Amino acid sequence: MMKFLFGMVFMIPLTFLGSFWLNQFIWFIVTFLFIFNFSFSGLFSSISYEFGGDLLSFMMLILSFWICSLMVLASEKIYSLKNWFAFLLFVILGLMLSLYLTFSSLNLFIFYIFFEVSLIPTLILIVGWGYQPERLQAGIYLLFYTLLASLPMLISLFYCYDSFYSLHYFYLTGMVDSLLIYFLINMVFFVKIPMFFVHLWLPKAHVEAPVSGSMILAGIMLKLGGYGMMRLMVMFQGIGILINVIFVGLSLVGGFYVSLICLRQSDMKSLIAYSSVSHMGLVLAGVMTLNLWGLGGSLAMMVAHGLCSSGLFCLANISYERLHSRSLYINKGLINMMPSLSMFWFLLLASNMAAPPSMNLLGEIVLINSLVGFSEMSMIFLMMISFFSAVYSLFLYSFSQHGSLYSGCYSYFTCSTREYLLLMLHWLPLNLLILSGDLLVLWI
Repeated sequence: MMKFLFGMVFMIPLTFLGSFWLNQFIWFIVTFLFIFNFSFSGLFSSISYEFGGDLLSFMMLILSFWICSLMVLASEKIYSLKNWFAFLLFVILGLMLSLYLTFSSLNLFIFYIFFEVSLIPTLILIVGWGYQPERLQAGIYLLFYTLLASLPMLISLFYCYDSFYSLHYFYLTGMVDSLLIYFLINMVFFVKIPMFFVHLWLPKAHVEAPVSGSMILAGIMLKLGGYGMMRLMVMFQGIGILINVIFVGLSLVGGFYVSLICLRQSDMKSLIAYSSVSHMGLVLAGVMTLNLWGLGGSLAMMVAHGLCSSGLFCLANISYERLHSRSLYINKGLINMMPSLSMFWFLLLASNMAAPPSMNLLGEIVLINSLVGFSEMSMIFLMMISFFSAVYSLFLYSFSQHGSLYSGCYSYFTCSTREYLLLMLHWLPLNLLILSGDLLVLWI
């Protein structure tokens, strides 16, 4: 396995040479080397000893490499600028490195360091390549929401070291009955996932970020919160049984409210961002149930949402590049302009509402089983969330694809092969991964 790592290190400089398409080819070669090497060299043996990766880490790592590769494919406009080298070096490679070390770390302190380091390339991406002047405010929201919640976690790490005499994940299996430590450690994950009430940074960051920033935020950054809770909730089994019901209820009620907020959005990116809050509320509720179905369903939902939401942001950006607006009042009648793109709108929005055979369906079915087993009262809000996810998905599709064309649009250009490839590479894994749903059973 090490030979592939050295191969990747020597191939990285090649990404700065040649044409744009050559860069894409090299990125995908590197990604597939990781996929096939990790898959066929003993997924449940050597990777665990060398990099600390069980199936949870492995899925997040592959999702990180996949989304980072697609970020380069989606950013042709940045490639035409003079600062594309800084974009590739500081943002893409910086994000890949920090995410790789976050998901493969065995030590809680190392996890915390690179969890915070991943903020820096994201902040550079939003502030440096964003669209409107409000991107500075969005960057400050992102930074201060996360840092305010994460600094208490650093203090609580010293308490964990004093209690367990180690910060290795393997030893963090004892019972921590302190409510204060519970909040200090988990608050950063609540902000990151994000939980209702601490979610306001997410729509701002999505609306102001470039397409690659929205892709990495929706695809990977939100998953850091779910990953951290899955790793550390084993410490709080005693107190979790008593207090987690509050967060399950808050997540379900919040997911319902956010679904209603989606119906009032006129900005396409804002609508997709709020739908992310609703879906990740289900993931948070699933983790908080502390049962096997909840953990497996949360993993499936995180992977599915990372691919689906990232693809929807790509679609919104394709429309933005042609009409120079994200407003639903201007993006109308697109089925008359680009019928083939309308097909991708339909496919990804159908996946967003958990239609078969998407991975979202598997995640929602398992999470519904978990939450109904946890409390029968949760069925009410689960029905509402499932229904309104279909409502706002159909709302976005019907408003953008049907109706009369915007009268101020006199000319447009059709989709390129690059854009079709980008969308297909989101949709195919999303609908093929459901065939390996049995891996969830192996993990849990």
